[in-house]
Amino acid sequence: MSANLDLVRSIYGPIERGDYSSSAWAHPGIEYVMADGIEPGSTKGREAVERLISTLFADLEDYRDEAEEYRELDDERILVLSKVSGRGRSSGADFVQKMAALFDIHDGKVTRLVMYTDRDNAFADLGLTPETA
Repeated sequence: MSANLDLVRSIYGPIERGDYSSSAWAHPGIEYVMADGIEPGSTKGREAVERLISTLFADLEDYRDEAEEYRELDDERILVLSKVSGRGRSSGADFVQKMAALFDIHDGKVTRLVMYTDRDNAFADLGLTPETA
């Protein structure tokens, strides 16, 4: 197991328990990209990413992100296939969604995190198929 895979597993441990308080793993200039979904876009900088994430979670209850599979794509990229679930705070609607997260890592810090609300989009962007992902 590589140090980068260990790093990503250590990030998901607290996340799976609903703890999003640590960003020590993020490079100060991290780029966070929402590749698809309702509001695709990107932001840069650890503080900006922290604000964005807190805003996203403000509208959700019981949000959980459970890693289902980790894939080392190369020396600097880890793909995580996960299942997220929760409830809309205002709507009360429950949701479950299969997602993907691509971590770019350099010198022990995540320099870029790309989130996909649709795994097929991640597979397409990375030139993979679900079977090879």
